[in-house]
Amino acid sequence: MALDTETTEVANIQVLPERVLGKTGEKVPILGLGTGPGGMGLDDDDAVALYHCAIDLGVTYIDTAPGYDRAQVQLGRVMAERRDEVFLVSKTLADDADKALQILEKSLKDLQTDCVDLVYVHSLGNRDVDRVLSPDGSLAGLREAQKRGWTRYVGFTAHNMPHKAVRILKEAEVDVVMLAMNPADRFTYNFEETVLPLAQKNNVGVAAMKVYGGAEGMKYEKPVPSALAVNGPHDHETALRYALGLPGVATAVIGVFNEAELRQNIAWAKNYTPLSSSESSILEQTGQDIAADWGPHYGSVE
Repeated sequence: MALDTETTEVANIQVLPERVLGKTGEKVPILGLGTGPGGMGLDDDDAVALYHCAIDLGVTYIDTAPGYDRAQVQLGRVMAERRDEVFLVSKTLADDADKALQILEKSLKDLQTDCVDLVYVHSLGNRDVDRVLSPDGSLAGLREAQKRGWTRYVGFTAHNMPHKAVRILKEAEVDVVMLAMNPADRFTYNFEETVLPLAQKNNVGVAAMKVYGGAEGMKYEKPVPSALAVNGPHDHETALRYALGLPGVATAVIGVFNEAELRQNIAWAKNYTPLSSSESSILEQTGQDIAADWGPHYGSVE
């Protein structure tokens, strides 16, 4: 019986749907794994086991960053064995080219690999966009990293100040963006209507983050309810369906603390169906109510 169960599970791995990540042409699973909770909230052995489990179950888009405490060191133990099985993503919290390159070089050592698949200029709302776009800015630095073979693709993440993301998309070439999008923050930051159309126009790949609103206070040191859960028994599966139904979104990146959470999110992703018009109408009112409670919790809108 153990063999039959194992065989069934292996057969189900490929059920997790995939989408094309914009101009990269890469196929990625519609559910990605965020490593913030593992790096900041789990001991190394537990985190490593969780990352192995995610890959075994088909969650092969793995997102990390040097700011996630021990996440990259933990993940390096997995990449030493399984680098060719994943689409590996890291970030650089930098305005300048030299700093971006230094950060990425250190990340590659921690991750025990010569190259990531994608690296983002991280947290664009907190960046000096003039510097980022300058000839010696962080985007130029990441393009240099691409020439060196340190990364295959380049992009940025944005939690707030959507006008900065609009400017980058109008003035620079990027391959992928990662945006904070959920049914509540739509009514605060509204990346859905300001940034997504430009990304689609330019065939830029899109990853959704903060799909459940993120941890309350952005604290990931221990398991805590998501921001949505803090505001009541709102349906996380509906929020995931919302994100995956947005135009151009290839994957929704979710951080988890344990295998049970991982498997629950995988089940939701495998069962994904678009929201009906009636579900969308109800979610819109709920989202407006939550947004009024949250306010601009990722930082300034403008």
